[in-house]
Amino acid sequence: MPDNSITVVGNVTRDPELKFLNSGQAAVRLSIAVNRRWQNRQTQEWEERVSYFEVQGYGAMAENAANSLQKGTRVLVTGRLEQRSWETENGDKRSIVEINADEIAPSLRFATAVVTKTPRPEGSNFSSGDRPSSAPRSNEPSTYAFDEEPF
Repeated sequence: MPDNSITVVGNVTRDPELKFLNSGQAAVRLSIAVNRRWQNRQTQEWEERVSYFEVQGYGAMAENAANSLQKGTRVLVTGRLEQRSWETENGDKRSIVEINADEIAPSLRFATAVVTKTPRPEGSNFSSGDRPSSAPRSNEPSTYAFDEEPF
């Protein structure tokens, strides 16, 4: 198990964005809001904090997520934290930490779902995690070397 595994449960903040890489592989990006609510023991007031996470996924899971999820859907996401850096057109350096999803699933806590199994292409092997060939495996460094920027 990778040492930077993360599981978050939250609500999708915008409809998932599906793109296809030059290789033809599907890539999805979505954002989720994770709400934390607690009662302040001193004031007895309820307080809330919201954290936002960018999530990316690849392959069949990306297409399934884009076809199944929409803004407001409560989801469970498991994956790895990945840092990505880039330079803007103005030369400013930017960086973000995202969740590279291993699994994206609807939460059944407040909803029901109908599961429809998608057919697997003959001879396909999903044991590689259905990630781009340049994506790290659990025993590789946590950096990407995309030939192209997915988003």
